[in-house]
Amino acid sequence: MNQQCFSEKSVLLTDITPYVYGTTRLGDEKIPFEERVEMAKAALDTGVWFHTSHWYGDALQVLRKAFDIDRNKIPNLIVKLGGETIEELKADIRKNIDPLGIEKIELGQLCIGGKLAEDFANGGNCFKEFQKIREEGLVNRFVMEVFPWTSEAPLKALKGGYPEGIVDGYIFYLNPLQRFASNELWDMLSERSEPIIAMRTVAGGPVHKLSDVPGFAWKEYLQKRAAEVAPVFERSGIKSWTEFCVRFAHSFSQVRATVGSTSNAENLNEFLLAAESIEPLPYDIVHDIVKLQYRWSDEMDIHAEPWSM
Repeated sequence: MNQQCFSEKSVLLTDITPYVYGTTRLGDEKIPFEERVEMAKAALDTGVWFHTSHWYGDALQVLRKAFDIDRNKIPNLIVKLGGETIEELKADIRKNIDPLGIEKIELGQLCIGGKLAEDFANGGNCFKEFQKIREEGLVNRFVMEVFPWTSEAPLKALKGGYPEGIVDGYIFYLNPLQRFASNELWDMLSERSEPIIAMRTVAGGPVHKLSDVPGFAWKEYLQKRAAEVAPVFERSGIKSWTEFCVRFAHSFSQVRATVGSTSNAENLNEFLLAAESIEPLPYDIVHDIVKLQYRWSDEMDIHAEPWSM
């Protein structure tokens, strides 16, 4: 088990804000549209990067209305892009650019499968195609999205050295309850100090409220993990679960940012406050959670059916 958390940083992706505003909740149609626009405007005023995708309900329509109020405030965007072929990936780029009325995506999050994922793993033609997309000015940089059930492709690609110069980092759920990269991939990312963007900052909400919050937080496996993490959280003496989670993600030197979604201004402020001056968690706290995550990955994560977690 790799216990080193504070290795030397690379220079890639160092311009991202430590907290990135996730827009998943902006696509929640249970919340009045104008309320979501006001939330987007509040987040825009903070100057942080945004994370979005056309897959998040009507979040792009909400963002477009907020952007059109003052297009000088359009933030740098991390955009989730999917496809099983290069043609599908290019089409997905347009599905995000066109509704937002923007010319390019700063950071494209590659959520690829099928033949495209196989090509990625084997150092195929996809890397030339990614470079062409960058040269065309559609996407400036790429990061590779990782799940437990997709970890093998980036692991194989990294072993071959194929992503170097094309893929600037890796993005996956990373919080006290979830580390969605296999143990072997996590070890390689750590050893190579590959840049990481941590998603789902607070794992759905405070450990003692996991059955009451939206998303997947009600799932049984998260409740069991929360029971194991709660004593570690309490031992830390930190009062805020948000602060604890932000500091946990940033306890790993290769983590550039953590992405947290909210439709609540109070929660947004809590994210921003936690990211103002980040101090890594004490080593023993991080170590205890890392030990749990290695076990969880072996026992459950790598055996999970796609999208079941």
